Amino acid sequence: MDCAKAAATFCLCDGSVTDFLATGRDIPTSHLPIIAIPTTSGTGSEVTSVSVLSDHTRGVKAPMNAPGFYPTFALVDPELTLTAPAHTTACTGFDALCHAIEAYWSRNHQPVCDVLAVHAAKLALDNIVPVFNQLDNSVLRENMAEASLVAGLAFALPKTSSAHACSYPLTNLFGIAHGEACAMTISHFLRFNAENGCERVETLAKALGYNNAHALADRIDEVRRETGMRLDLKDLQLSDEQFEQLVAGCKHPNMQNNPVEVPEAFVRTMFEKMR
Repeated sequence: MDCAKAAATFCLCDGSVTDFLATGRDIPTSHLPIIAIPTTSGTGSEVTSVSVLSDHTRGVKAPMNAPGFYPTFALVDPELTLTAPAHTTACTGFDALCHAIEAYWSRNHQPVCDVLAVHAAKLALDNIVPVFNQLDNSVLRENMAEASLVAGLAFALPKTSSAHACSYPLTNLFGIAHGEACAMTISHFLRFNAENGCERVETLAKALGYNNAHALADRIDEVRRETGMRLDLKDLQLSDEQFEQLVAGCKHPNMQNNPVEVPEAFVRTMFEKMR
């Protein structure tokens, strides 16, 4: 869907999409109409103005945002996700969960988006493990499709933040699936934000039925283990150069959307624990 959204705009202008991906150039406003039909439950791209693309030549994966990327129609049919394998189902589920959580704590949070974020986060967190274990369960697939769609609406205005900022180098450098990459750091940032004065994180945890942000983070880590998500980077045996590239790659604009400033030292320590 993201590729189609970009193609619908850049087919009408001179130059290449690479002229606009991670370059800061204004994206043209003219575009063809788009009908978006998701076949996974995660990105919510069918209802957002975001297109995340990879330039393998430059080793860049980054989001672009433009009003023309909003689809004209979105058709969400959970039956189209029934053939998604277990790992993909879990990865995309975590993407939806991170969209909701990051939208809620975003510096640009909005009251209506807050409501959507809580609804989507609860649906995702309650259903990722069950659907992982029952891939042919149409009710669970519908629940995850709803979580993904509502999470897409939740972050469309506030945008994502720290976990997504860190996901891009994890994918660019090591090929870790996007949702799995987001899941690797979301609990760390939940704890970090809570310990550094972000009351909204505690409010979100309680709204989801947990005593505090640390309890919510613990549950997310449990779900990661139960679905076989990557827990660390030990098997990659990162060189010092690779480690520095990872840390540097997290200096993404999305990081500025975290509710509290994230020092490089925290990012470095977080990944040292995974190394």
